[in-house]
Parts: sequence; C-alpha cells; structure tokens
Amino acid sequence: MRITSLSFLAVFLVGLAALPSVGQTSSSDPQAAPSSTSTSSTPAASSAPAAPSPLPMPSMSGPLQSAPPHTFENGLAVNGVLSGILWTEGNHIPGDNATHYDVSNAQIFVQKTTGWWQFYLQGGAYNLPAIGVPFLSTSDTMKNIYGPFPQGYLELVKKTFDVKIGALPTLIGAEYTFSFENMNVERGLLWNQENAVNRGIQIDDTYKKLTLSLSWNDGFYSNRYTWFSGAATYAFNSANTLAFIGGGNAGSYAKSTLATPLTLNNSEIYNLIYTYNKNGWVIQPYFQYTNVPTNANIGILQGASTKGGALLLTRNFKHGFSLAARPEYIKSSGGVTAVNLLYGPGSGAFGFTVTPTYRKDAFFLRGDLAIVHATNMTPGAGFGTAGLDTNQPRGVIEAGFMF
Repeated sequence: MRITSLSFLAVFLVGLAALPSVGQTSSSDPQAAPSSTSTSSTPAASSAPAAPSPLPMPSMSGPLQSAPPHTFENGLAVNGVLSGILWTEGNHIPGDNATHYDVSNAQIFVQKTTGWWQFYLQGGAYNLPAIGVPFLSTSDTMKNIYGPFPQGYLELVKKTFDVKIGALPTLIGAEYTFSFENMNVERGLLWNQENAVNRGIQIDDTYKKLTLSLSWNDGFYSNRYTWFSGAATYAFNSANTLAFIGGGNAGSYAKSTLATPLTLNNSEIYNLIYTYNKNGWVIQPYFQYTNVPTNANIGILQGASTKGGALLLTRNFKHGFSLAARPEYIKSSGGVTAVNLLYGPGSGAFGFTVTPTYRKDAFFLRGDLAIVHATNMTPGAGFGTAGLDTNQPRGVIEAGFMF
C-alpha cells in the first residue's frame, strides 16, 4: 500500500464533494450532523433556523472551541483558525534565540460529515511548539514535517462502523497535534515521544460503551507502512472514560529526518488514559511507556526505554475564562552507550505548564508559563549555551480567532 501526496487527495476530495450526496443522514451514525431540513413539532422551533451542529474534526480538548461551520447545500462544512504566537525563554541553546514571534495557525478545515462517504481536509500554516525543545519557525515546520496539507482522509461510514484512508491523526497519546486543539499552547514532554500524523488506513467500531480502533500506517511519517496501532476506549458514563492505546513498528527502517526520528520510528509505545469531564472540569491523568529495541542493522547499538506520567487539568469559569495546568515527569533507561531519548542516556525531566485562557465569541487569548527541569543530564545535552543548565523557563502568548 502506498498513499500518494495530500495535494492529490485535496483535489480528489474537493472534486468529489461537488457531486450530489448519494447517502442519507442516519440517526445511528455518531458523526452525522442532523439534517438542516428537520423540524420540531412546535411552531416556534420549526420557524427558527437550525443551529449549526458541532463538527467532528478537528478534535479539541478545550478550552478553545470550534466556530460554527459555514455550510453549503452540497454537504460541505468549512471553518478555520488564525492565530499568532509570541515566545520568550531562558537558558536557550546555541542557534535558538531567546525570543520568537510567528504565525501559530492559519488553517482551513473542509469536511463532509453526512452520508455513507465523508471526508476531512486540513490545509494551511501551523507551528508545533513543545516544551523542552528549541523553537522551529512555522515555515521550517511546514517544510520539514507535514507540508501544507498536514491531515486529510476519506471516510466510509455504516452506522457505528467506519473506515478512514489518508493522513490521519494518531491514536497515540492524550494531546493533539496542533496548539489550538489542546489545553496548553505547547505540547508536553510525553508528547515529544509520540507520533502525530499517520498516513495509512484506520477502522473504528463502537459496541455499546466500548469503542475500538485499529490502524495500519507509516508511524512517524516514514512513508513505509510497517506500523500498527490500536485503541480501546470504554465509556463508563458521559463523564468518565478509560482508554488503552498501543502501537509499534513491526519492521525496521534506517530513515532519520526531523519528521521521522530513527529511534522513535523504530519504537513501540503504550498509553493508559483516564478522562473525567463534568461541571466545568476536565481531569485527565495518563501513563506512557516507550521502548526502542536494540537493532544494530539500522544503527541502534543499544536500546532504551522511557516511562512517564502526566496530569492534564482544565477548570472552566464564567465569562470565557479558564485555567489549565499540566504537571508531568518522564524517565529514560539505559547506560552511557544507550540511545538518547531525552537529555542524555538515562536522563529524566520534570515539566510544569500553566495556561490561563480568555475566550470572547471567535476571539481567544491565552498564555503558557512553563518550566522544564532535567535530571541525570549528560553535560552538554542540557540547556544554555554550553548545554550545562538543568532548567529552562518559558513564557508563551497565543492570540487569534476561530472562524
């Protein structure tokens, strides 16, 4: 299986969307929006315009929310995000300035969410800021990672079962890829061990309270389809869910790029994630384990592993204010000859991020205050101009519009 470029996928899907829809919205389809022609039994409701339904993509953990979509007669729905970022940090490494400003998101989302065939297409500019790693400009991020069409797929739906084919959001981890999707502006230490976009195929099905997903994909954007990942999520009720997620490379590949790190692309990874969402609170603790096996054929002379945990918290207040926090810790194993997954073989790191947010209609303003503390660090692999500092404080402001 080999999936072609997303630019071809974009042309194919937009052209397909111009055709009349051959499917009907099913009430048992969890991703299908209610028909705009449906009416209520009360005259007042039937004369009022139907409110736009929430779109399934992009997924968002809050506190930001997607804007009501712009919908068209052929079933298309369009919305987007435009935002900028301002960044300052202490103990920056050589080649990374202490301050930065850039576009963090200038993206459009086009999707069809009704009928037996659906699609999602995401295009535009983006940045992927994460604590504990140097800043990468938006232009370099797009050039070296996922290009101008980071996600897009065709989806075939039958009741609770669906098949997705294309460039898909990963099943791994508790944090999403793009800044506006998450509680915090920057992604965390555990996210740095995870893949973000998988090109491949995914199947999903729901039976009562259990949702199962299975994906065959190219892992860390390697364009070699030897990765398998899966997720099982059980909803105890509307407020409490528990998910077990796993993935790994069934083969091996010596490719090493910014989007395809050699060690991580040849790893296996597991998550256990609990989520509580009720009364303005989102509480999400999760555990993560990764393992990079020894493979001298591709240059991994001694393997290593990480164990980590994080607690994602958001409290939503009145008048558009919210506060999010993320304490986390990760520890790597392996001696001085093992691969470096953090700040030297056998190192660890503690991170803490707090993010106040204000939303007013389409506008949002939020900021991160974050600190990373490295433990058992290899001299030269840490922060500061000489790589000897164990701490890096950082402040980030992001402002923009969901439209």
